Amino acid sequence: MHSWPKHLPKICWPAILLTGMLLISACENDIKKIREISANQINMDIDTVHGVDMIYSDSAKVKFRILAPLLLQHTGKNPYNIMTKGVNILIYDKDLTQMGTLTADTGIQNDVTKKVEFHKNVVAKNAKGETFKSDELIWDQTTKLMHSDKAVQITMANGDVMNGIGFQSDQSLGHWTITKSTGIFNVTDAPSTNPTQ
Repeated sequence: MHSWPKHLPKICWPAILLTGMLLISACENDIKKIREISANQINMDIDTVHGVDMIYSDSAKVKFRILAPLLLQHTGKNPYNIMTKGVNILIYDKDLTQMGTLTADTGIQNDVTKKVEFHKNVVAKNAKGETFKSDELIWDQTTKLMHSDKAVQITMANGDVMNGIGFQSDQSLGHWTITKSTGIFNVTDAPSTNPTQ
């Protein structure tokens, strides 16, 4: 019987088999990831639209005009549009009189959830001259409400300022509520310090 040469290491067959199985498993996982990525790329096409000017109507009446320099349309299983270079919304009343505006750095429109998200430097103005500022505002087209869970600052027409965390309004921004609020209010008629007056 021949013995294994002493100057060569003995082969551990179980270790070799285990290593081989791990390599095969790793390759299969990589192939799965590649297939998933490829499938996502196939199912997600992006169309670029410049100079966007869209009209949103409700009950055959124009309610909003959406303007954006750039819109990326993501199509596929979960389609959505994203406006990455700013968005400007014009709000109209029933007589087509402009009654408010909304601007933001980014807008994301989801056709499935019927929601439009506005992010970063969100500034909205209503017909009363009130100005809303936040880093996020969500417009739910189904409930016809706008809301935010982020910090919100509202400046009234007379200069009074309210701050809060959480905000909800109708989509025209005419009737709103703010939670966890604090405020800075201008006092025009200070009370007299003289009790005889």
